[in-house]
Amino acid sequence: MKKYISSLLVLVSGFALSQTILNASSPEEFRQMRAENMRKVGDTVISNKVKPLEYGFVDDKDVLKSMYVWEIIDMNDKINQPFYYDNPDGLLSKTTRSLYQILLDAALEGKIEEVYEDENFSTKSTPEGIKKKLESVRVDEELIEIINSGVTPTEEQKKQYTDYIRTTTDKVKVLKIMGMWFIDKRDGQMKYRPLGIAAMGPDPSAIGRIGPDGKPLAGADELVDLFWVYYPKARDILANNYVFNRKNSSADLSFDDVINARRFSSVIYKSSSGLGDGTIKDYVPRNAEEQLEESERIKGQILEMENELWNY
Repeated sequence: MKKYISSLLVLVSGFALSQTILNASSPEEFRQMRAENMRKVGDTVISNKVKPLEYGFVDDKDVLKSMYVWEIIDMNDKINQPFYYDNPDGLLSKTTRSLYQILLDAALEGKIEEVYEDENFSTKSTPEGIKKKLESVRVDEELIEIINSGVTPTEEQKKQYTDYIRTTTDKVKVLKIMGMWFIDKRDGQMKYRPLGIAAMGPDPSAIGRIGPDGKPLAGADELVDLFWVYYPKARDILANNYVFNRKNSSADLSFDDVINARRFSSVIYKSSSGLGDGTIKDYVPRNAEEQLEESERIKGQILEMENELWNY
């Protein structure tokens, strides 16, 4: 019954959004209303913004058992591609942005303040620090030679011999998510609560670097954590941004809906049931197959937590 009501609410919400183009007097008015997340009801324009469904308070004594897990979401997997889909300029199709772009824009604009450099949420990031981490400015040797010769380079020469390398949406194809599985003994249910989400991409300062031997430097294309967002503080933003739905353009699912319902494919790379604070590859080194087996073993542990709840 709950599933039916949830689906009905999604359909009603999607229906309301889809009517905006039908009632707009011009494409420009439609774009403006959509940008401001507004819609027409008769002659009145009202807000389309929603509040995410509240989790509710969980007392420590109500948590019978719990496990923290850190997972990797590969957006090359078909089921995860909606996280990556970016359609900022559609008119008839809904404007959608990749999850990375939504989080980045909100972090740079100060709409999400709980942004960190690491998965332990120990070092806070600033908009300036994020920008610096996502771009690298490189000056070619030709420009350095011009400056060293005592000649002031022209603006055209500066532009010609300066490269700006940025980590853009198309380069961010991996996400990380950290959350907690727990048994709420008050409700007698196994629950999942996302706590952090991160984007991974190439380090702009390392992309294309060549060593003295003329070969690319080792690790130049390695993915790094660009920033971590404390998930509870991002819910308002994610609840008002929608995932691309190729099957029905009138049925909207927000990123918050998808993440809380765990409608994605992932691989566990770390858990609180592992060895210390290390990742799986730290204690199962140099064997990808065994690392995947360990990830599946942890998933089995999570399922066993719920089975044990009803094992008298």
